[in-house]
Amino acid sequence: MITLQGRKLAFLVALEGAEQVELTRPWAAVQEAGGTPRLLSTRAGRVQAFRHLDRADQFPVDAAVGEENVDDYDALVLPGGVANPDLLRTDQHAVRFVRAFFDTGKPVAAICHGPWTLIEADAVRGRTVTSWPSLRTDLTNAGANWVDRELVVCENGGNVLITSRKPDDLAAFDEALVTWVAHS
Repeated sequence: MITLQGRKLAFLVALEGAEQVELTRPWAAVQEAGGTPRLLSTRAGRVQAFRHLDRADQFPVDAAVGEENVDDYDALVLPGGVANPDLLRTDQHAVRFVRAFFDTGKPVAAICHGPWTLIEADAVRGRTVTSWPSLRTDLTNAGANWVDRELVVCENGGNVLITSRKPDDLAAFDEALVTWVAHS
C-alpha cells in the first residue's frame, strides 16, 4: 500500500471558481494515503467551489498563499474550474508559489483548467501536458507539447508535472498524484 504519511500537500485555489470535485477527490486520495492536504488561497477566509458553473460548497482556507513557504510542502495540487486558474494567474503570490515548486524540484499536479496558472508561472515550456481542450492553444503558445490524454506525467527539469483533462480523469490523476508524491 502506498503511503503519504508525513507528507504535506498544498492545494491552491482562488477564493472563487474551483471545480469542487477536482478539489475534493484528490484531497480525499491524499488523506486516504495518510498525507496532509492544506487549502491555500489568495487570502484567508472561505473558498467558494463550483459544480461547473453552479455554486457548490464552501471550504475554509488553511492559509493565504503569500504567507506560506514552499519548503513546508512536499507537492502542489492545482484544481481546475474555469474562473479558478484565471484568478490565480493574476495574483503575484500565487504565481511565485507555483513557480517555486518547479524551482525546488517538487511534484506539481494540475487538472482541467489548472494549467492556466502554470503558463503564468512559465512552467510548461518544453513539457508535455494535457488539459481541458480549450487550453490547447494557450499551452502550445507557452511552449508546451499538448496532447489529448487522460493522464500525462512529464518528468523534466528535475521534477514531475502531472496533468489530466477533466473530472472523468480523476481516478488516474489521483493515483498518479499519490504514487509520485510517495516516491519523490
